[in-house]
Amino acid sequence: MLATKNYAGLFSADLISPTIAASLPESYTIRALEKSDFARGFLDCLRVLTTVGDITEEQWNERYDWMDTQGNGGYFLLVIEDQGRIVGTGALIVERKFIHNLGLVGHIEDIAVAKDQQGKKLGLKIIQALDFIAAKVGCYKSILDCSEANEGFYVKCGFKRAGLEMAHYYEDPKSNFSTSAVGIQGFKTGALEGGGRREGI
Repeated sequence: MLATKNYAGLFSADLISPTIAASLPESYTIRALEKSDFARGFLDCLRVLTTVGDITEEQWNERYDWMDTQGNGGYFLLVIEDQGRIVGTGALIVERKFIHNLGLVGHIEDIAVAKDQQGKKLGLKIIQALDFIAAKVGCYKSILDCSEANEGFYVKCGFKRAGLEMAHYYEDPKSNFSTSAVGIQGFKTGALEGGGRREGI
């Protein structure tokens, strides 16, 4: 039987680094993504990074609920909020492996900071906060991919070059499988050794 949640977001506030939280400018808070962040401009913040699409609130709720239930323990999306507006975000997706004694690998994804907030080191703080979460939940490493132009930023965050990203894009990514099907969702959770571009830092 699943334990009852006693927190509002995707994960407990206990996983937020107190040091990072205290280092933010006054009026800024860092916390887990909440369902109500649809109305606080979360998707607008992501649009700094890449194409998002015309996502309705109903679609948002469906995806959020999946992450919060079936994906529980694997999706750690955090946001930085300032005066009711989401100004930064990042995600840690935890992959459960058989190798390394059933090890956990953290995939850092979708780091985005609103254009009018860039230059305040919010991207650095998001990366550090995600690193903190990865260590707390037991990951033996975290990985990400980035453009060469952003390599220096991630080196400052403690990452180093390791290998080469490969990608195979599909013309029609829409699946005929049910979104609740274990097979397709299990694949989406596990096959993330590369990840997506992160340019909006």
